[in-house]
Amino acid sequence: MKYLKQFGMILFISFLGEILRAVIPLPIPASIYGLVLMLTALLTGILPLEKVRDTGKFLIEIMPLMFIPAAVGLLDSWSALRPILLSVAVITVVTTVAVMGVSGRVTQFVIRRDRRKKHE
Repeated sequence: MKYLKQFGMILFISFLGEILRAVIPLPIPASIYGLVLMLTALLTGILPLEKVRDTGKFLIEIMPLMFIPAAVGLLDSWSALRPILLSVAVITVVTTVAVMGVSGRVTQFVIRRDRRKKHE
């Protein structure tokens, strides 16, 4: 029952994101509005992390499963993807390496900053 309640809270915030997308005339997806609302609710304490933690962990664990429909869609669109496959592959590799590099640098910066604060 706990998981259903937590999932309901997450769905409610996602629903609020859908409402914002319909009300605000900007080309921003409803999922982004929902993520911003969730972040705001968590940071302000309106929604304590403990109220959604377990379901959030579960959703993260099954996230790879959610990519299966997208992969099937790519297979279905193979005729349109074939002419641009090389450029898509190069872009994918370059951006993946860039994200890994930036993430590593940011992580190192945060760790060093925390160590300095502890020593002061």
